[in-house]
Amino acid sequence: MKKLPIGIQSFKKIREEDYLYVDKTGIAVDLISRYSYVFLSRPRRFGKSLFVDTLHHLFEGKKQLFEGLAAERTHDWSKTYPVIRISFSEGSFRSPETLEQSLLSSIMENEKRLGVTVETRVPALRFAQLIRGVSEKYDCRTVILIDEYDKPILDNIDSGEMALEA
Repeated sequence: MKKLPIGIQSFKKIREEDYLYVDKTGIAVDLISRYSYVFLSRPRRFGKSLFVDTLHHLFEGKKQLFEGLAAERTHDWSKTYPVIRISFSEGSFRSPETLEQSLLSSIMENEKRLGVTVETRVPALRFAQLIRGVSEKYDCRTVILIDEYDKPILDNIDSGEMALEA
């Protein structure tokens, strides 16, 4: 019997270490082929982070991880895309400063991983420059995956204290 991947949100780890995996890659390929933009809203602890990680590997063309799964047969492996991935899963976002620092850190990690240099320290401008820089460097569309987008909201929903300037 295979091990259960309790608390594991890494598609690569689940596949490489032979954990039980319910194949949703056919759904992922269907989403990719039908839509340019997708917003996934499901309850907490419902597999969103694992699905985002699966999409990341799919877009980067890591075919070996998909052996025996639906995507192996249905995905166009000749097309790969650079992936910018932002996650708000770690930390507490009780102030605009901590949210800004987390976002800046995440953007900088993507810059390093994708080999793109951005000048400004303002997160919103830096994010836009990162997207343009990645698209120019790789000469193709850029995939943007945002995970745990609701964490900053949930961290502050009861306080009513955090107000961000537009």
